Amino acid sequence: MIASMRVSRGLVLALGIPALLILTAASTFAASSPSPSSSGSQASGAPALPGDPTRGETLYAQNCATCHGAGLEGGIGATLNPIEPLPGVKNPLDPQFLINIIANGRDPQPGDPKSTKMPAKGGNSGLTEQDVKDLAAYIIVANRTGEPPLSPGELAKRTILWVSIGIIAMVFITYLLSTYNMRWIARRAAARRR
Repeated sequence: MIASMRVSRGLVLALGIPALLILTAASTFAASSPSPSSSGSQASGAPALPGDPTRGETLYAQNCATCHGAGLEGGIGATLNPIEPLPGVKNPLDPQFLINIIANGRDPQPGDPKSTKMPAKGGNSGLTEQDVKDLAAYIIVANRTGEPPLSPGELAKRTILWVSIGIIAMVFITYLLSTYNMRWIARRAAARRR
């Protein structure tokens, strides 16, 4: 009986610990793999930034976050990271296209992902030409380097994965503790019989 317990415990240890490590490594790799929209730094051949993205981030928080979300995830306005493709627009991250949209606004077109009108300068006529360029630079940089927020489906998948890993780990630890406890009880019973 004790020999079979050692073999089964050894088998559980031999299979359980590597399986837990592999699952953890795989999920960590999946979570940290770069998204298609992020390319690290500015890709070769990509147009130069029209303005200062740091200043654009501040301007975005003050003027655009209400409609487009604090993390560019969209809301009333279009999603800006990853930027939603528009019908008839080859590259929605083209600096001139973004500057034009921010400066002049845009009426919804057939096939647009949102049917909300974009007012000129987001409704803030006090934005300067340089402010508009800085906003465009921030949107471009966010799409090149930032990770978009997780979709609800992807968030659910990752949550289920980590909860499953936690449950497997708890079952494994419970098994180890119960086998130790059973051996301790058996030793105590044997000591009392003597």
